[in-house]
Amino acid sequence: MRVIDSDAHVVENDHTWDFVDPSDARFRPVYVEAGEKGAAKSGWLIDGRIRGFAFPRLERSDLEELSRKAGRRMDMSPTARDLSDVDARIGQMDELGIDTQVVYSSIFIEQVADRPEVEVPICQSWNRWMADIWKAGGGRIRWVCVPPALSMPDALEQIRFGTANGACGVLLQPIVGDRLLTDPYFYPIYEEAQRRNVPIAIHIANGNPPMCDTLVTPGAGGFWRFRLFTVGCFHALMASEVPNLFPTLRFAFVEAAAQWVPYVLLDLNRRLEGLRHTSGESLLKQKRFYVTCQTDDDVPYIIRHAGEDNLVVGTDYGHTDQSTELDSLRLLRSQPGLTESQWRKIVDDNARALYGL
Repeated sequence: MRVIDSDAHVVENDHTWDFVDPSDARFRPVYVEAGEKGAAKSGWLIDGRIRGFAFPRLERSDLEELSRKAGRRMDMSPTARDLSDVDARIGQMDELGIDTQVVYSSIFIEQVADRPEVEVPICQSWNRWMADIWKAGGGRIRWVCVPPALSMPDALEQIRFGTANGACGVLLQPIVGDRLLTDPYFYPIYEEAQRRNVPIAIHIANGNPPMCDTLVTPGAGGFWRFRLFTVGCFHALMASEVPNLFPTLRFAFVEAAAQWVPYVLLDLNRRLEGLRHTSGESLLKQKRFYVTCQTDDDVPYIIRHAGEDNLVVGTDYGHTDQSTELDSLRLLRSQPGLTESQWRKIVDDNARALYGL
């Protein structure tokens, strides 16, 4: 048995951008701490604007204090958190009983550029950086490739590079600029991901800057801006022709929890008669949709409505928000009503099926 963390993160650091080609150096992101240069939050200065998403640079004592206040484990080594020390990350994976982590970005929760000539070198540098980390980690740290979606030829090139260097998924935001993921514009990405046998990973995010600015809700974090867009994307893709046009392509919906899945499936069944169960399999299995759950989800309830073959779980390692729980894979095992077989599927079989591991 292998224990797979299906949603871990890296917190980008200055070294992340050392892979930007010299000719594109003017587009290299510069870290901006909250309060500096007019920043309301920590972020990255890109092409004259503070863009993307950056977590504050915390010491171990800060992370331990956050854990104490939240009542959830978030005590990471800072050098493991930003993967500047790959051995430190693997050491904590060993301590947590994790064989493999699938690593997502942090910066790309929001749009990082309006122009392809800016986005391409940023995505390229991030992917090159993670390829080096994968090599240093002996294959235990897998990652999700970030394609520069504003330039389709470059996006396809980065998918080919990523999957040749340890990437096991392709990241897309639930909304990219003014395009939903049902837009045929993305079909070449879907075709390439299907050819490479990797999923489209839809992590909570919002790639529409005006919408992000409008949906800032004090005290509510990113629930409206980020989480609900992932739920809407699930609904739209499930109801679309995309799963049929790409009959072996898998989709992951990551870090939005999973308690909403029965509600959305009920709505889809009521709206679209053609989506009713016809093969004895759950809709998630029919459409090859996977969802990350959390330890405070009622997982047995979700399984009753969605089946047990398409749930996975992650620690959200690297972050310090409502999704983060370093012990989540262990804690899930003791959830009342969840069988040992179901737990093994969530932490092993389903994750391997999703990411092609």
